[in-house]
Amino acid sequence: MNHPNIVKLKEVIRESDILYFVFEYMVGGQFLIRCGLHHLVQSPECNLYQLMKDREKMFSEGEVRNWCFQVFQGLSYMHQWGYFHRYLKPGTFIIASESFQMEIYTMVYSDFGLAREISSQPPYTEYVSTRWYRAPEVLLQSYLYSSKVDMWAMGAIMAELFSLRPLFPGASPGFCESTSSFKWHFQTCATDLLYQFQYDNA
Repeated sequence: MNHPNIVKLKEVIRESDILYFVFEYMVGGQFLIRCGLHHLVQSPECNLYQLMKDREKMFSEGEVRNWCFQVFQGLSYMHQWGYFHRYLKPGTFIIASESFQMEIYTMVYSDFGLAREISSQPPYTEYVSTRWYRAPEVLLQSYLYSSKVDMWAMGAIMAELFSLRPLFPGASPGFCESTSSFKWHFQTCATDLLYQFQYDNA
């Protein structure tokens, strides 16, 4: 795959029935991390999680729209080439910038260790992704799922970019807390929609 928002795979090595993926080296000077005091410091690596975790001020709508446009472009390209990622979370996205002065970031997909071909047949691995970004079918430990799990994860990440809080947090190793969060959100949305429907038809 050759896309500006996807880390480039340089070589695949098979040794003793183990596959090794060699990806492009991302020069440390190109990565920036924003600290709590809003200073930019050089870091050997920086990802979207690091950018968000110490942030006190919300990102602007323009920033979020730009970053989401980039990652959805990359995701569309990835799916068109017949692969789905299965491990999307803020830490998956490497952030690149050309200078310390310009706060124009490029989001780059990385961490393809769990990627699968869309054309491959299930069953798939039940335990994939970080629980906060798992689609309901994966959270409920189904092994029958598809590339749509990437879209769910991206929706959760997009919401987190706006609020700086995970949309469906869960602290337990299982799925009870996250499914309770799903239930609360869906009930709230359903109640709002019902109220709007009744208001519009009054």
